[in-house]
Amino acid sequence: MIAVIQRVKQAHVEVAGQTIGAIGPGLLVLLCAEPEDGEVQAAKLLDKLLKLRIFSDGAGKMNRSLTDLDGHGTPGGLLVVSQFTLAADTRGGNRPSFTGAAPAALGRNLYEAFVALARQRHAIVATGEFGADMQVHLVNDGPVTIPITVR
Repeated sequence: MIAVIQRVKQAHVEVAGQTIGAIGPGLLVLLCAEPEDGEVQAAKLLDKLLKLRIFSDGAGKMNRSLTDLDGHGTPGGLLVVSQFTLAADTRGGNRPSFTGAAPAALGRNLYEAFVALARQRHAIVATGEFGADMQVHLVNDGPVTIPITVR
């Protein structure tokens, strides 16, 4: 699985002008499944996201995880948005190929599995809508943007 995560002050996603998912401080996760991915990769990626120490501690060091955003046990939000374009291959010219992304049915299943697992393990989870034309609004904190690939 491929993810691009952004540490945010706030983020929300709209479909047809309606907000369908929103968080305050936390992580915006742009998520792409690849054909060889399964639930093992989804679980490994979630483990990484929940433990990744990219939030500032009292000294301003990136030393806190999403599960303890403020240092007092308050978790941050997780906004998960499907984005098959992360698998773009631009080597062959000016029009990207997306054959590296999982087929739609598999992509949807893995996205939904990732979200279900996230909701079991984390208190604040919001989502976009798989396959929809979405507008994602965010205030990137830092800015901190990190690509992650899990095999």
